[in-house]
Amino acid sequence: MIRLQKVLAQAGIGSRRVCEEYIEDGRVSVNGAIAELGDKVDPDVDVVEFDGVQIGVRPGMMYYLLNKPTGVVTTASDPQGRPTVVDLVPQEPRVFPVGRLDFETSGLLLLTNDGDLTHRLTHPSFGVDKEYLAEVEGVPKRSALRALREGVELDDGPTAPASVSQPAENLLKLTIHEGRNRQVRRMCEAVGHPVVRLVRTRIGPLTDTTLKAGQWRELTQDEVRALERAVRDPDD
Repeated sequence: MIRLQKVLAQAGIGSRRVCEEYIEDGRVSVNGAIAELGDKVDPDVDVVEFDGVQIGVRPGMMYYLLNKPTGVVTTASDPQGRPTVVDLVPQEPRVFPVGRLDFETSGLLLLTNDGDLTHRLTHPSFGVDKEYLAEVEGVPKRSALRALREGVELDDGPTAPASVSQPAENLLKLTIHEGRNRQVRRMCEAVGHPVVRLVRTRIGPLTDTTLKAGQWRELTQDEVRALERAVRDPDD
């Protein structure tokens, strides 16, 4: 068992003294109960929240943001011997991709060994936004944009409404919160404008325009907490 203020400090909430003040102010809870100064926790078991948002306090949790290049598969291993996203980040501790970008799609991808966060980020009920830039064939008209915004019929059912803008004649910015296979490509094809090039530019609160293709970095503690807020159960 570890003193709560030490766990909070290790999670990047603040110095130990500042974390003690947060505990005294009633801003920290453990397993749903307001914490008290002197409390100890087991980071592998206890749920610690700061201002109502669960924080990652378990030791050994890693969070990488990767700018996935094209020609790399979003799996931990590939029977065809193709390069994988896991090959591009440190091998220890072992991490896994959150969600999927297809072989021809590039852009931001999160990899982590935090199974709970992965579940919430990929579960449709949490509705985490993903933003894409799609270069398409032809020049979409207003009717095509309207169809994308209202939802289009695919072979696995209609899509949810998307946020769509048109930065250039053949360039679309789409924000969706579903995670179906090749969804953006299929949506654009359904309205008559197949994708030529597709890049994911944002995952919930995560964005980074400085990462070059194939580069990765660790998330900051602020970014991890922002992800936790993004997938917080609205009924909590």
